[in-house]
Amino acid sequence: MAHIVDFEGTLQEILKRGTETASKDWLEGIKDEYGSVPLIYQKMAKKPEVLLSHLMYKDTIFETSSIDPKMIELISIAVGAALNCNHCVEYHMSSALKKGATKDEILEVVLIAGSLAQAAVLADAYRIIDNGTTNGCGASCEVNGIKLKKNGD
Repeated sequence: MAHIVDFEGTLQEILKRGTETASKDWLEGIKDEYGSVPLIYQKMAKKPEVLLSHLMYKDTIFETSSIDPKMIELISIAVGAALNCNHCVEYHMSSALKKGATKDEILEVVLIAGSLAQAAVLADAYRIIDNGTTNGCGASCEVNGIKLKKNGD
């Protein structure tokens, strides 16, 4: 069951120790739990305020979730696979295994992610083919709020 996050306590602890020390300690905790520190966290650590705010946001999502930690890691593997992020898949696979996931469960989420990613690629390609256009990006741009001028506009 989800619980309330103690923002004030966390912020007070960061203020007491200082952002540099707090971010170093947080990274050490990540390394202890996951076996490594992701590159993005290493880079964010150059600006401790950025790293700490990112980690507080991420941790709050996970800590208040009603989804169990193993399932969160399986979802993270699937998203990493769909986004073609090898480092994400490796990182979350290691964590999922530590949280009780089986290799069969990992394979299943990767297969589901691959199926959905393939469907998205095909759907975009079929829309382009059906519209008979190769300039502009049609529906994809409209979804992202981009408006392109058409010939003659």
